[in-house]
Amino acid sequence: MIHTGHDLYKVEFPLSNRYDPDWIMDNQMGPNALWLAEWLLTELNLVPDMRVLDLGCGTAMSSIFFAKETGVRVWAADLWVDPDENWKRIREAHADDLVCPTKAEAHALPFAEGFFDAIVSLDSYQYFGTDDLYLSYISRFVRPDGIIAIVVPAWMRNFDTGVPQHMVRKQSHGQPFWEDEMVCFHTVDWWKALWERSNRVTVTVADTMSDGWKHWRDFEIALEHAGKNRFPSIAEALDADQGDYIGFARVVAARNSADAPINLYDSSLMTRMGTSTASR
Repeated sequence: MIHTGHDLYKVEFPLSNRYDPDWIMDNQMGPNALWLAEWLLTELNLVPDMRVLDLGCGTAMSSIFFAKETGVRVWAADLWVDPDENWKRIREAHADDLVCPTKAEAHALPFAEGFFDAIVSLDSYQYFGTDDLYLSYISRFVRPDGIIAIVVPAWMRNFDTGVPQHMVRKQSHGQPFWEDEMVCFHTVDWWKALWERSNRVTVTVADTMSDGWKHWRDFEIALEHAGKNRFPSIAEALDADQGDYIGFARVVAARNSADAPINLYDSSLMTRMGTSTASR
């Protein structure tokens, strides 16, 4: 069914248009996860039965989308949303044969090395992936030539003199757009440079979404009209910005065949190293 009006129909996202707008809005935790997933999907060669990790999946909408649209098997991993809640949503979407919910912390993933054909992350990687060591860690879970791909909120250009006033100014409901956690937002060039410092991957795509600010604003307005905001709307700040600073970045890379490095996030590493030294 095609929906029109103040719902979520957009010609730019034909696959997302097939999903119930109320379902999308009821389960949102930020920007429209299906629009971000569809944009990312255009740069991925996902085929049925591939194993995909959706890292920081939130309410698993993106996991359901990838499974339904491509036939891949998805591990929907999140720290904050209970897997029981996601499993209910997955079953209701008739994706329970392809999507497996799990609770996982991004630095302590319970998977075998090289297990996945692809790892995707939408609107979450910025919270744990800015660490210089993280890409080497996450790449260990992807097979050689497998894919790591992210979409993150991003700056379209760096700030010249501090945070722009329209971001820190209170909107009509009393809350500003800017939060201290936004220090983890960066430009696409920043992300590309970070990933290119690693010999674990080869970057194949690094770009920004055309009219990303507008899509984000339109989703916020749709939530307002439907009375389905989980968080205070940021539509006013996005409209004031007009894409001057705010948007989305996409980065896609293929894993090289380099051996996996030591997992420096492993809390037992020093104990095991001490045991190894003592046994000599």
